[in-house]
Amino acid sequence: MSKKLYNISEMAYPDILEFLEESDVIMIPFGSCEMHGRHLPLGTDTYQCVAITRRAAELANVPYTDALMYGYSPHHIREPESGMGTITLRAETLNAVLYDIARSVIHHGFNKLIFVCGHASNMKVTDPLIRRVRYETGAMVGMVRPWAERYLGVIEPFMDGGPEDTPGWHAGELETSQMLAYDEGLVRMDRAEKCQAHAPEWLPEGFKKNDGLPTVALDGFEYFSFAMEHQEFAPKGIMGDPLVATKEKGEKCVEAYARHMAKALELLKPIPWKDKIIQREFVNRV
Repeated sequence: MSKKLYNISEMAYPDILEFLEESDVIMIPFGSCEMHGRHLPLGTDTYQCVAITRRAAELANVPYTDALMYGYSPHHIREPESGMGTITLRAETLNAVLYDIARSVIHHGFNKLIFVCGHASNMKVTDPLIRRVRYETGAMVGMVRPWAERYLGVIEPFMDGGPEDTPGWHAGELETSQMLAYDEGLVRMDRAEKCQAHAPEWLPEGFKKNDGLPTVALDGFEYFSFAMEHQEFAPKGIMGDPLVATKEKGEKCVEAYARHMAKALELLKPIPWKDKIIQREFVNRV
């Protein structure tokens, strides 16, 4: 007996029709391809996103599209000829690709779309996308962000570093653990090191920073934000402590995120939405 498939890229169309007979929900994962220190692969954000999406699909019996590997990462590209490998999409390019994916699955009969965002900076530029898809088609469009930047949430019991070590910010405890769970062969723990973020050197003394948000603190208040390059506040591409990462932690975190997402998917399934669709055919597909 063949195993159950959830990635529509691996299915034949009768398999997709079977899913549509049960519900009209589909997940669309997308991440990034960017430098994650010297010990993690560039595809870290996408691989984590795939692992969580795949497990949520199994739990909720909901299909998903293949993950979009590339995201919005202009601050990770670094100097010319640095060999960092980051590939970034411009905001309009990312939104255009995700728009076409969304319009395609709506065309085929899906009415409820959940984008699974594996990279924090993608969130900065995709609000116009999810609103455009909703306003043009009438589809239900949501976004889930299964990562722990300033908010440990469901994974707090499994993290040793705590919020002060920003375990999810970049290549730290969480991301390293989840990559160990995804594929230990892609992780070079012999290169891992603990690092903390700091304010860029060009900011006057008094401004403080300990994470990857655009904001900086002054007198303990975060009213200012600046356009910053990642290397200006995290030169080695790491924020947190990857040395306390373990495969077991990663497995527990993936499962916790996936179960939380699956619960939401189960709640969304029975909501009637077909009659809310105002434009299904992807007319402007050329």
